[in-house]
Amino acid sequence: MESPIKNLIGKDTVIKGDIESSGDIRVDGKLIGSLKSNGKIIVGPTGIIEGDVTCKQADISGMVKGILTCEELATLKSTSKVEIDMNTKQLCIEVGAVFTGKCQMSQTMAAPQPKKI
Repeated sequence: MESPIKNLIGKDTVIKGDIESSGDIRVDGKLIGSLKSNGKIIVGPTGIIEGDVTCKQADISGMVKGILTCEELATLKSTSKVEIDMNTKQLCIEVGAVFTGKCQMSQTMAAPQPKKI
């Protein structure tokens, strides 16, 4: 059973800074900064991230610019527009997605390490 989204950045919200979460997070607003999660990151159709993203799984329907490090599966939905350098174990790109950058896939990818504060 998939856990419900624990954190949400709403459509009309703009955050400048870095975010770390131990659970899932959904971005429907705009984040200018890095995002690190031990769970799933969902970028909704109105979501924008300008910064590096590190997560277990990524489901992107909006815009992302930066570096994406995904431990398991990264999914680029048909509405996504990304300019990223990606490192992931698995990648799914739907027809219509716009992907600019490069991707490195590895079955032995190490889990993202938490940042020491």
